[in-house]
Amino acid sequence: MAEIILPEVELNINSPKDPAEATLVENFVCTAENSPNIIRHLTFDISGTDLVGKFRVGQSIGVLAPGEDHRGKPHKLRLYSVSSPSNGEGGNSHLVSTTVKRAMDEVDGTFYMGVCSNYLCNLKVGDKLKVTGPSGRRYLLPENSEDFNYVFFATGTGIAPFRGMIIELLESGFKGQVALVFGCPYRTDVIYPKFFTEMAEKYDNFHYIKMISREDRRADGSKYYVQTAIEDRAETLDPILSQDNTLIYLCGMKGMETGIYHNLAKKGFMDYLLLKDGLEDKAPADWSWEEAKNLVKPSSRTFEEVY
Repeated sequence: MAEIILPEVELNINSPKDPAEATLVENFVCTAENSPNIIRHLTFDISGTDLVGKFRVGQSIGVLAPGEDHRGKPHKLRLYSVSSPSNGEGGNSHLVSTTVKRAMDEVDGTFYMGVCSNYLCNLKVGDKLKVTGPSGRRYLLPENSEDFNYVFFATGTGIAPFRGMIIELLESGFKGQVALVFGCPYRTDVIYPKFFTEMAEKYDNFHYIKMISREDRRADGSKYYVQTAIEDRAETLDPILSQDNTLIYLCGMKGMETGIYHNLAKKGFMDYLLLKDGLEDKAPADWSWEEAKNLVKPSSRTFEEVY
């Protein structure tokens, strides 16, 4: 396999102590119109700042919500995955996008609306905000991205970096194979459905797989999840995962990685994993959930960002 060469990136050009000012230029719902979960696509104009052209796809942008928390301290910095490609939203280096879901936070046993995500969702076009970054040095496409194939696994707003990565790869004339496996509870929760459907229709080397967990059932009565796609959509994924130049990326809720790694092992795709404490001597089908959770780690061919 070709050497994985990650790009050199600049980090923390603007810190929380010295944030840059951005202007909101887009804010729209990016799920089905009748979705019960309001997830929005936001684009920031960072013109006139040192951040222009500095974000690489896969990195994060920081946002400082105004005001103070219940302890009288300034709200903490929140990081959001960039959903635009490295050359900027729409090819404009001064535009950076992200994907935000209204959230709930628990503080001392009481639930509150998540401060920063709801602040962002409530912004109007033309509003100013304080941003920082870039953040992140490993969750990136390789500099030599054309040397690899890619399988992306996402849940929820974990799809954000893959939107940018897929745009960056496919619109540059990439000839390898790209698969996106996206999991969510209901069809109305699918994020960017029209965009990814159109990309799959336009590019023969892009495969778009949706796993809906709370509507349909598998033949054995179990639910469809991102990890079950490794078995359920084997006709699409096996030919890609079996190549020695394929990389996989995971992004979404913590815990998703355990099922994915376990199912990869059951199918014999061991090059994406590192096993600890003698687990290599035990058949993957016999691993307990705790063993898969604690003793299986990603190899250099696997990029993981869970939260």
